[in-house]
Amino acid sequence: MSGETILVTGGAGYIGSHAVLALKRAGYEVIVLDNLVYGHRDIVEQVLQVELIVGDINDRLLLDKLFSQRQIDAVMHFSAYAYVGESVTDPAKYYRNNVIGTVTLLEAMIAAKIKKFVFSSTCATYGVPHTVPIAEDHSQNPINPYGATKLMVERILQDFAPAYDLKSVSFRYFNAAGADPTGILGEDHNPETHLIPLVLMAALGKRDSVSIFGTDYPTDDGTCIRDYIHVTDLAEAHILGLEYLLKGGDSAIFNLGNGNGFSVKQVIDTARQVTGQDIKVNLSDRRPGDPPILVGSSDKARNILGWEPKYPAIKEILTHAWQWHQQRHH
Repeated sequence: MSGETILVTGGAGYIGSHAVLALKRAGYEVIVLDNLVYGHRDIVEQVLQVELIVGDINDRLLLDKLFSQRQIDAVMHFSAYAYVGESVTDPAKYYRNNVIGTVTLLEAMIAAKIKKFVFSSTCATYGVPHTVPIAEDHSQNPINPYGATKLMVERILQDFAPAYDLKSVSFRYFNAAGADPTGILGEDHNPETHLIPLVLMAALGKRDSVSIFGTDYPTDDGTCIRDYIHVTDLAEAHILGLEYLLKGGDSAIFNLGNGNGFSVKQVIDTARQVTGQDIKVNLSDRRPGDPPILVGSSDKARNILGWEPKYPAIKEILTHAWQWHQQRHH
């Protein structure tokens, strides 16, 4: 299906912009709504070349005006604040944006009779896993306000489905990483907290070193293991989720991960191979709340949506990210 108009909130951010690109490639019309607190105007206007509305999901008047003036068929929602540490020190910011903002958006959608919603959730809703790989029916006990806000929205969507006939697909991501293989889009956060961009910034000489938090975990090399999922594969899943809803699918929740874990040391060693640079490492103590292993099962997304990651190898993820970082920072 294509030709429909999709509103992408947070479309100037990392994952949102890759979803916009995937929507464009699939033939959809796209409007981006972003407050540009963390998003990049140049990415939307110059690289993606789609309409940008600068505004906030908490602005009900703006939403009502937008939905009354434009025929929007579905909404993809990426407008969350996503810094775990900041969510602990300033939870009010997270509840106001991630929960109240989402409810405001959903109420505006319901008023405008827009009934299809694709939600960017997170594996942080699970907390510390009891079993690995984690399936969708694993218990959910988030250990930080960020994860709690995402879980709250999942529950809101479950309640809204029967009450307002609002159909949604929620994707619980593992570690989004990499960049569009063409090199036109990538990961550019400020501040940057994710391992792969930090490692590549060190390779570029933009940072002195990269820190490993904890070397005494019960893993093969003592460092944490995470499930890295290529952002292009993530974006492709959003297209499949959208099409599932447009074809009349019922509300559903899916994990998005590789099903394979890579340790912090493996990521750094592979980055040395890809970049040809010796990346200096500092060994630090564990961070509180870091589970030793986070790996997801994506069998449900494969079986129901027909999703198949194209770039599961950590080397490909790093290669594409490296192309982007060299282009963006030189």
